[in-house]
Amino acid sequence: MSPTAASKPSSAFTACGHVTFLGAGPGDPGLLTLRAVEALAGADVLIAEPDVLDVVRGHARAGVSTPELAVVDDASIPAGVPVLRDATNLVMEAARGGKRVVRAVSGDPGLDGNAGAEMLACAAEGIPFEVVPGVATAVGVPAYAGVPLRDAEGADVRFVDARTASERCWAEVGSSDGTVVVSTSLDSVAAAAGELVSAGRKPDTPLTVTVAGTTTRQRTWTATLGSIAQVLKQAKVLPSPEGHQSVIAVVGERSSAAQRDQLAWFESKPLFGWKVLVPRTKEQAASLSDQLRSYGAVPSEVPTIAVEPPRTPQQMERAVKGLVTGRYEWIAFTSVNAVKAVREKFEEYGLDARAFAGIKVAAVGEQTAKALIEFGVKPDLVPSGEQSAAGLLEDWPPYDPVFDPIDRVFLPRADIATETLVAGLIELGWEVDDVTAYRTVRASPPPAETREAIKGGGFDAVLFTSSSTVRNLVGIAGKPHNVTVIACIGPATAKTAEEHGLRVDVLSPEPSVHKLAEALAEFGIRRRQAALEAGDPVTRPSERRPGARRRRTT
Repeated sequence: MSPTAASKPSSAFTACGHVTFLGAGPGDPGLLTLRAVEALAGADVLIAEPDVLDVVRGHARAGVSTPELAVVDDASIPAGVPVLRDATNLVMEAARGGKRVVRAVSGDPGLDGNAGAEMLACAAEGIPFEVVPGVATAVGVPAYAGVPLRDAEGADVRFVDARTASERCWAEVGSSDGTVVVSTSLDSVAAAAGELVSAGRKPDTPLTVTVAGTTTRQRTWTATLGSIAQVLKQAKVLPSPEGHQSVIAVVGERSSAAQRDQLAWFESKPLFGWKVLVPRTKEQAASLSDQLRSYGAVPSEVPTIAVEPPRTPQQMERAVKGLVTGRYEWIAFTSVNAVKAVREKFEEYGLDARAFAGIKVAAVGEQTAKALIEFGVKPDLVPSGEQSAAGLLEDWPPYDPVFDPIDRVFLPRADIATETLVAGLIELGWEVDDVTAYRTVRASPPPAETREAIKGGGFDAVLFTSSSTVRNLVGIAGKPHNVTVIACIGPATAKTAEEHGLRVDVLSPEPSVHKLAEALAEFGIRRRQAALEAGDPVTRPSERRPGARRRRTT
């Protein structure tokens, strides 16, 4: 989009910075546009509303300045419209200093918030600016709640902010039969419904109310204009100290309960809102956590092991020198940590990825391959099937003295690694230099808040990917609460869990972290269906009564 500025001399463009008014969407980080991500990457200063700062900050470059928009009027908080420190002054000050400023607002700059006043201030001083539209809250939230605002027949759609709506506004929307999208607060929904009934809408008009829309905290209630107050009371939603939370209410036939039951795609995800403990580092758990998010879960990574250099580094030093002198035909990486260990040793010797010239490189899986590519090395072999030592062996070629000038494989790995790969390579005719590249030790305990959540039932599920993760997690954080769903990658891990007094609910059909996540999702689907068939509300495991019986699922 081309920058827009007032008609002042062109010298103003070079003397000042540039401002991007950016819509961050209603809450789901995945709704940021490509242009928004591009603008954030080039920002010198990021001025964001508090509720979207975490959404946008991850796309900004390291070292970006983030002046705080502090609440200056505490009395405004209960009304849901906190008055922030003058954002216009912050924007103008940074732009006058020649900075590239991104001003991020929730939703869309043109429909949500008051970005217009800040744009006018820029225009008045000749500061160039642009607008990057975002998904408006009043549009995105109904879509995530399963409430289409229009259909093939078309209909009027009116947007109303209940906090500022006039009597004339209520009269106009009350006398129409179109869809009305009302922005209000949770404890003001009943009052807004009353305004519409007073203005002419029938009390039996369908209504949906959604809080925390597009996030994994989203919750939607279906009622009518006349029954919404009673529905929220029966659900024990109100009265509540959190009644000031912003909500989107959709009024009209398209928000009927029968239709929403078929279209509520987001809240019906298999693990919607589940807080899932993943006993791995963020780097190790990246693809697994992404998979869990696709099921609606909120993954929380807790490292159970820490990586340290080998006690005797001489063997690793000799092997790395052997890479350069042509001792090996292959090098096999079985973890991201092995890649890191070799890379660090390379840097110590002043080497780079060019030292791998003429050597075939194998990676045990996608994450290890990704780490190699970041190092500048494209692996020659990645398992086509299961991402494990067994999967790697299935694709590994046998040693051929005619085509393989060297018969030796360098295998840098952890001190506690199993012998599966070594034995398999020897069986294929290869000589293996099995080298300890790093040691794994028990990680430090997680923060007290995390430990309490583990022991107190704050997590809905925990994924155990090895016996060591069971032992280490229990050792550093305590035993997970009995309401927490325990998922294990295989029989050996399940046995270790049971030895520690844990009841295993989910067992992966294959020794794969992604199959384990799939198995947990299937468990969530069955659990949800059972609740619906019984006429019970769908709850997360952490919301169950302590002591509830659970059946083992394979």
